[in-house]
Amino acid sequence: MAVPKSSPREPQRPRAPAAGEPGAGPGRQEGGGPWAATDALGPSGRRCRPARGARSGGPRGPERAPELGGEGSLGGERPSPDGVGVPSEPPGAPRVRPAAREQARGPAGPGVLFDCCRRDLRGRRTQLLPASVDQFPVLHFSGGHARGVIPLVNLGSVPVHKRRLGAAGSDQVYSWTLVTSQALDTVWRIAKGSAKLAVSFLVTALCYFRRLHFYLGHQLKWWIGYLQRKFKRNLSVEAEVDLLSYCAREWKGETARAKLMRKAYEELFWRHHIKCVRQVKRDNYDALRSVLFQIFSQGLSFPSWMKEKDIVKLPEKLLFSQGCNWIQQYSFGPEKYTGSNVFGKLRKCVELLKTQWTEFNGIRDYHKRGSMCNILFSDAILEYKLYEALKFIMLYQVTEAYEQMKTNKVIPSLFRLLFSRETSADPLSFMINHLNSVGDTCGLEQIDMFILGYSLEVKIKVFRLFKFNSRDFEVCYPEDPLREWPEISLLTENDCHYHIPVC
Repeated sequence: MAVPKSSPREPQRPRAPAAGEPGAGPGRQEGGGPWAATDALGPSGRRCRPARGARSGGPRGPERAPELGGEGSLGGERPSPDGVGVPSEPPGAPRVRPAAREQARGPAGPGVLFDCCRRDLRGRRTQLLPASVDQFPVLHFSGGHARGVIPLVNLGSVPVHKRRLGAAGSDQVYSWTLVTSQALDTVWRIAKGSAKLAVSFLVTALCYFRRLHFYLGHQLKWWIGYLQRKFKRNLSVEAEVDLLSYCAREWKGETARAKLMRKAYEELFWRHHIKCVRQVKRDNYDALRSVLFQIFSQGLSFPSWMKEKDIVKLPEKLLFSQGCNWIQQYSFGPEKYTGSNVFGKLRKCVELLKTQWTEFNGIRDYHKRGSMCNILFSDAILEYKLYEALKFIMLYQVTEAYEQMKTNKVIPSLFRLLFSRETSADPLSFMINHLNSVGDTCGLEQIDMFILGYSLEVKIKVFRLFKFNSRDFEVCYPEDPLREWPEISLLTENDCHYHIPVC
């Protein structure tokens, strides 16, 4: 069948089939089949050319599809909005109303597809053959001597705007994937950098705090040691410790003296039932400190002669009543000659002793007395005043005994022994040669311990550990105390330093 040539400017449009001809629409032919020909509308609402050889209900003819740009080709076609070639309507062609177009679709309704022309990848024209809803749309192409059919997607059932956005959607998906990957990569780099920075900062902080911890620990240890040393230096009487533990710590080794001391401490523990010991500060006041601490801690009362006399007035009595002007040579321990101020200082010391003794004697609670003793014997200034008051009371008793001896009165034997020595023939020599050195260069001697016990009316029992296994292991000062005198105990390792045993 020859295809009439058409001008490129005025493309030939096939004649619409008349009524009763094959391919006529429902308005022209009853029972139009699914292959509606001329007046049927394509997916875009325009009339489309039926495929060559298409007949109403008949098979496709053997005619060959026109070549691209060949004779009888659809040169006047223009692309539809959905990308399918649609022939343009000639000028003056009647327009079909939508109702007429619906009628032109035939009985098949919207399921019918019309073929349109499109160019393939090689630039050749392809034809979309109409297909019903129940059939796959196919793509017929012709070129050379090969013919084939390619199934197509039913574009008529897809909206135009969705088909337009297909390629753009894939580009958007790719762009969003790229942006997401770039964002994740950026976040990962930031997170990795932040993690490295945080780890480095943490390591630096740990090193800094470790050095700070060592530094603070060293400083704290130093301050604790300093405070302990200062506290121990001020606390002249320490707390109770186990007797055998103290012995094991102080006397190690296998020397003869160490063995002797261990046996002496075991003797105290098993025979005399002494379980603990209080260490006393080692200085030249330790004998006076040990005696006075026990008097206050036990709450002992004043001696009988102190109750009859006001000891605060004793300095003035020695000076004015007995004419002892030499009292101005009295020395307060490390202090040397003080001149006319001696009486005022002695008065203050004696007054402090009387006040403290009265206060401790009035406390009935043993634990309260112990806590107050710890407070009192941690104040070095108050301690030394109390010790100087005790020294002055000893001097007063020696002066009284010397006055009685001059009047041929009976005096204790210890005073006769004292005055028999050249260095203590009278109270002045006793003060210059013995008493002024106490607290400065030496402590109390044995004769001084006798005088101290007699002046305070207490029985001082001393365990002399270096005299173990001899009759001088346990001695009392004075040797013949009265029965009503209270007893206090001391222990010494060399007759120079004393400690306080606790049962």
